[in-house]
Amino acid sequence: MNKFIPDIIKSKVTAPSEDFVGGADQPVVSDVLPKTKGINIFAQMTRDFDSISSRLNDASHNITVLAPRNSAVQDLPRKPWEDPEDCAKFGGVHAYEGSDGQERARRNLRRFVEAHIVPVSPWREGEEVESLGGEKLKWSKEGDKVILQPGNIEVDTVAEKVANGEVWVLNGVINYRSD
Repeated sequence: MNKFIPDIIKSKVTAPSEDFVGGADQPVVSDVLPKTKGINIFAQMTRDFDSISSRLNDASHNITVLAPRNSAVQDLPRKPWEDPEDCAKFGGVHAYEGSDGQERARRNLRRFVEAHIVPVSPWREGEEVESLGGEKLKWSKEGDKVILQPGNIEVDTVAEKVANGEVWVLNGVINYRSD
């Protein structure tokens, strides 16, 4: 990672489950997310926000986490906490310096994470659901692939099914800001 990173940043596809039922002694999303191979960058981001961490740990509210692979996050044209408007207004990498800059970066990163959390599970094919970030999403099965819309984002795997939901590993990222 580079020196401009804000301080706050330190198989075969199957259709999602429609009938998984967990119990009180079952693991929850917060237990399995950091252990899921290839998504540790996103998993770390979820821990930066207490309200999101609490949601992932709450067995009484089901969620689907749409976790982008590390490579998808690394391939973004900008870091998840960067906003072109911030960079234009405040001067590129300097936009995230100081306490005001750190707050801008934190707000942008939260928007990125919330775009990847759907407050339902099970999530049925064709059902349009709004992410915590406000994006309306749905999925469909195309041959042996599960594809999220909008954006034609391929779900690589449904990595975990736990008491309060599922973790899906994505080969891309959800649009977290309209540019």
